[in-house]
Amino acid sequence: MIPGTTSRLTIVDHSETYGRHILQEGLKNIDISRCVDLGCGSGEDLLIVKHHYPKAKCIGIDYGSWNLEKLIQMGIEPISLNIENQQFPFENESIDFIIANQILEHTKEIFWINHEIFRSLRIGGYLYLGVPNVLSLHNRILGIFGVHPTSTKLISAHVRVFSKNDTINFYSNIAGRFTSIEKFSGSQFYPFPKIMARPLSTILPSLAFSIFFMIKKTEEYKGEFIEWLIKTPLETNFFRGQNEHKSL
Repeated sequence: MIPGTTSRLTIVDHSETYGRHILQEGLKNIDISRCVDLGCGSGEDLLIVKHHYPKAKCIGIDYGSWNLEKLIQMGIEPISLNIENQQFPFENESIDFIIANQILEHTKEIFWINHEIFRSLRIGGYLYLGVPNVLSLHNRILGIFGVHPTSTKLISAHVRVFSKNDTINFYSNIAGRFTSIEKFSGSQFYPFPKIMARPLSTILPSLAFSIFFMIKKTEEYKGEFIEWLIKTPLETNFFRGQNEHKSL
């Protein structure tokens, strides 16, 4: 086994990590005609959207074309795009629902990505965000014994960590004017099997392996994520767009 690629836990249902039952519940009472999945993989999340909204246009964005034919066969429009330094090919306020499920932990450019998300979302639209929880119960226990969190090993694809309060603070501080966090949920509860993990993550979502946020766009977006980088000295060369030099 290559470190950072495969879990040693065989009793858990690893599909619970993606919280697709939470996505199904979150789709209720939302009007969706155009949906985008960032890091769509083989399209499982978009299939759930298509089940609830058969007439919706579903677009899958990924960095590469390895699932191109499969996505087309599923009725999903595939787009190959590097979300960390390219603009989304959508008009302002033209998307109803954006999925970012287990993708932002793979990225550095969280400000640019959120800039493009909220530029593209219509007022009243939603971002469905799912990320690993660095403060899950098993990670907290591992920390007591000096063991590094499983969700953020150096030998892995993850470059950023998330927790409930830190994620809420990020969106409250930068996007509080034009967003509201409508729901917080958890899924997967290491090291328990599904029959125990699902109720535990429902009761104690902030201790679950994966955490999920339904974030509603309530007002017009005015570039706050990029403006934050301009006015806040973070001492890191975050990407601010192709014309970023004009803002210096």
